Amino acid sequence: MPNENVDSNIDSSTTNSNEHADELSTSTPLAAAGDFFPAIGTNVENLTANNDSADDTDPVTVVESLCMNCHENGETRIMLTLIPHFREIILMCFECPHCGFKNNEFQSGSTVHDQGSVHSLSVLTKEDLNRQVVKSETAAVIIPELEFEIPPATQRGVLTTVEGLISKSIEGLSQLQPLRLVADPPLHEKIESVIASLQSLLSDPSANPFTIKVTDPAGNSYIENPHAPNADPQIKTALFKRSPQQNIDLGLQQTQEDELDELELGQQVHVFHGTCSRCNAPSDTRMHLIDIPHFKEVVIMATDCEVCGYKSNEVKAGGAISSHGKKITLIVRDLEDLNRDILKSETCGLEIPEIELNLTTGTLGGRFTTVEGLLAQIYDEIAKTSAPFDSGDSSSKLRKAAFDKFLSKLQTVLKVEQPFTLILDDPLGNSYLQNIYAPDPDPDMTIEMYERTHEQNEDFGLNDLVLENYGENRDQE
Repeated sequence: MPNENVDSNIDSSTTNSNEHADELSTSTPLAAAGDFFPAIGTNVENLTANNDSADDTDPVTVVESLCMNCHENGETRIMLTLIPHFREIILMCFECPHCGFKNNEFQSGSTVHDQGSVHSLSVLTKEDLNRQVVKSETAAVIIPELEFEIPPATQRGVLTTVEGLISKSIEGLSQLQPLRLVADPPLHEKIESVIASLQSLLSDPSANPFTIKVTDPAGNSYIENPHAPNADPQIKTALFKRSPQQNIDLGLQQTQEDELDELELGQQVHVFHGTCSRCNAPSDTRMHLIDIPHFKEVVIMATDCEVCGYKSNEVKAGGAISSHGKKITLIVRDLEDLNRDILKSETCGLEIPEIELNLTTGTLGGRFTTVEGLLAQIYDEIAKTSAPFDSGDSSSKLRKAAFDKFLSKLQTVLKVEQPFTLILDDPLGNSYLQNIYAPDPDPDMTIEMYERTHEQNEDFGLNDLVLENYGENRDQE
C-alpha cells in the first residue's frame, strides 16, 4: 500500500525548535518532574491569568527560530505539560510572520519505557473519532481493515484525534495527485482508491467500523480512554519487548553482561554501567538474585541517578516459564494483611471486585513490595492522573466526581474498614503473595493453577516455542 511522506518540510522547519526543546529537557536536571511539567489544567489556568503577558508563571517559552520555508526568523512557542492518564510531553508551535508558514509538533518529555506498547482502538461511533491520540516520533499507526500504515517518519510527534490522523493522511495522499494523474495514471487510481476508503471511515463509523492500532517501541504513545479510571472495552493495550535493533534506533545503550556462575550470581550485587534515561548522565543499574521461600528465584534491578535524582526499580521472575497460569485470591480482613509481601510481575493483573478496581496485565510493571505499598502506589497514580481534570478547559464535573468517588473507595480499602478481596491473575505464574501461615495452608488465601488459553500463549509468544527436537524440525524445513 503506498504511503506518502508529507512531513519532510515540516521536519526540516522545526529543526531549531527541536534543538531548543532538547535544551529545555536536559539543561535543568535538578528540577523535579512534577514542577518541570505542570498538569495541563494548571497550564490553562496560568495562560488565562497571564493573558499573554510576561510572568514567572507563564507556561509558554518563546524562542526565535529560523523558518526553513522563507529563511527568515519566526517564533517557536514551547510548553511543557502533563497529559492526563499519560505522561510528560513538550508541545511546540512554530509560526513565521513573513511567509505565514505554521507548524506544530510534540516531543515526549518522559523516559523511554522498559517495553514498547501497542494500543488498539475499535472505532464504532462518530464520537470515537474525537478521541485524542498522542503519536510519538517513534510510533507507527496501522488500520488493519485497509492494510494502511502511517510510518513513524510521517505525522511524527503529533497530538491530535483519530479523525485528525486520518484527515492528515488524506491530505498528504491528495497533495501530489494532479501530478500522478499525468505521470503515472495507474498509481493515481490506486491512491484514489485508498483516499476513498479513508474518507468512508470518517463518514459513518457505525456502518463501517474499523480498528486503529498505534505501535510504539518507546512506549510513549497513547489513545484517550474517556471511561478512565475504569477500563475501556474498546481499547486493548499490550506491551512487548523491544528487539536489539529497536533499542539501537531509540539510541539506547546495550548493556554488556558479564559471564557469572550461579554461586557468584546469587551472592553478589552486580553493577551495570549506563546512562540515565532522563538526563543522559552516567548512572549505574544494580542487580541482585533473591530466592523467595516457598516460591522461586527473582531478579531485582534498581537504577539511581545521582545527577537528577531519578530512580526506578523492576522485578523479573527467574527460572523457566511456568507450565500453568496462577490465580491468587486473598480475603483481606485487617491491617495485618496489608503487611504481607507481594511480588507482582509485569505479566500480572490485579483486581478488587468490591471497589471495581481492575488493573490489566502490564500496569505498574513488576513490583516487589507489600500489599499496602502496592495499593498506596495505585492510589497515588490515580490521584496524580485525576488532578488535571479539576481545573481548566479539561475540567469535567462528572469525571471529577467519578474520580473522587473511586479514590474514596480506595481509601476505605487502604484502611481496611471492611474486608475485601484481592485477586492476582498471572498467566505466566510469576507472581507471589506471602502466606503468613507457611508451611501450613492460609485459610484466607486460595491459589488456583490453570491452563493458559491459546490467545494468552500467543500474546507471550509461547505458541511458536519449540522445546524438543528443534534441531530435527529445522533440518526438515
